[in-house]
Amino acid sequence: MTEHKPQAPAPLEKAGDKTRLLERAYDILMALNDHPDGLSIREICHYVKLPRSTVRRILETFEDQNIVLTPPSTSVYRLGPTLARFASNIRPFDIANIARPMVMQLASKTDECVYLCVTAHRRAVVMDLITGIQPLHMVAAMGSSLPLYATACGKALLATLNDAELADLKANVPLVRLTRNTHTTWEPILSEIEEIRRTGIALDNEEFQTGICGIAIPLKGPGGELGSMSIPMPSERFHAIGDQVIRFLFEGTQALHWRRWIP
Repeated sequence: MTEHKPQAPAPLEKAGDKTRLLERAYDILMALNDHPDGLSIREICHYVKLPRSTVRRILETFEDQNIVLTPPSTSVYRLGPTLARFASNIRPFDIANIARPMVMQLASKTDECVYLCVTAHRRAVVMDLITGIQPLHMVAAMGSSLPLYATACGKALLATLNDAELADLKANVPLVRLTRNTHTTWEPILSEIEEIRRTGIALDNEEFQTGICGIAIPLKGPGGELGSMSIPMPSERFHAIGDQVIRFLFEGTQALHWRRWIP
């Protein structure tokens, strides 16, 4: 009688392999989300830049769970009813709560003050903040309001507004000079808004307080809530480490990155 030796267990997948698989699955779902009429495997491969065998394997797994569907009469894939079940259980998010870990992480990483602001009553209202350990001569309090047109957090919020909301501000918000750098006409501010929409970065060049600059980015919560994350700092530090802080802001707020398509 032949003795059968037990087979060695298959090696565990590396964490990096699992992460890449999840990223590929996500890319496929996003491609289908962008094409509600469906895509063939060939088209999906074109959009996600993956081999046909990889795409087919992921789609077969999705089909088993009704995450995607393939109507019998066609060869196209569409998003399935399982995703609708997930979506039905989503509840509105409070952007201050969901962004709190990001505020804490950025404050720890930069040692600077970090603000989370939203628009209210034609002002930028501080919803959350963490005071950094670096010296700063201006710190807004929780619940305080700042001018939209003269602060980085405010200008980031301006970039999220539609034409009607901007027209309302132009008609009702006087542009008071706060420093020698404050814009007192709307033309340069509107130009900045277009640049913020393009780059995702808002800057305050000593426009609210002399000696203080700021960097901010617009945010969008899962439920469509709009806000901005801002890091003010003395001008000397701004010019020395501003590019690094911008990178930290983008890296630290990936989950709430705000995008707007400009016609």
